[in-house]
Amino acid sequence: MNYKNIVFDFGNVLGKFDGIALLKQFCSDENDLQLLSDAILPKWDALDNGSIDYDQNIEDTIAILPGHLEPIVRKFFREWPDHLTPLTQTLDFILELKERNVPIYLLSNAPTYFAEWAKGYDFLKNFDGIVFSAPLKIAKPEPDIYQYLFHTYSLDPKECFFIDDLERNIEGARKLGMDGIIFTGNIEDVKKAINF
Repeated sequence: MNYKNIVFDFGNVLGKFDGIALLKQFCSDENDLQLLSDAILPKWDALDNGSIDYDQNIEDTIAILPGHLEPIVRKFFREWPDHLTPLTQTLDFILELKERNVPIYLLSNAPTYFAEWAKGYDFLKNFDGIVFSAPLKIAKPEPDIYQYLFHTYSLDPKECFFIDDLERNIEGARKLGMDGIIFTGNIEDVKKAINF
C-alpha cells in the first residue's frame, strides 16, 4: 500500500447524506417540503463550520416558518442522524484496513449535534482519530482543519490518503501535501488509488 494512514470523510463516504431526501423522511407535503428546504438547507454550511449555534438555529428556523411546521422542525433537528444510510462498501473496507493494522482517521464537516450523536456509532470505535468541524469552528476546505488533524495525531500529510466526496475538499488536502480521491461510491477506485 502506498500510504500509512487513510482519512475518511463521513457524508457520502461512510453514510449517505442528502438534505432533501432527509427532509422527506419527516414531511411528505410538497409545499411544506419546499418551505422546510428553503429554511433549513442554506444554513447547513454555517452549522458545519460552527458559526451559528445549533439550538439557536432551531428557534430561528421555527420563527420564519408557518406555525404548523414547528413540530416537524424540532423532530428533524433531533432525529435526522438516525436516517443516514450507512455505505456498506466503505464500512467493509474499514474492517479490511483494520485487519491489516492500517491507522484510519475521520475528518468531517458536521454540526455540533452530529459530532456528539456520532459517538454512538459502533464503527467509529475503529478509528484512531476523529475530527468534526463545528466544535472547532473551522471546516474543510480551510487549511486549519487539515492542520489540526495532522498536528493532533502527529501525521505526516504525505503519508495520508483522503477520501471525500467533494472536489474542493480534496483540493484543500492536496495543497497541504495530502493526496486523495473524490469518492463517487466505488470503493474499488479507492483501493486502486492506494495500491491496496
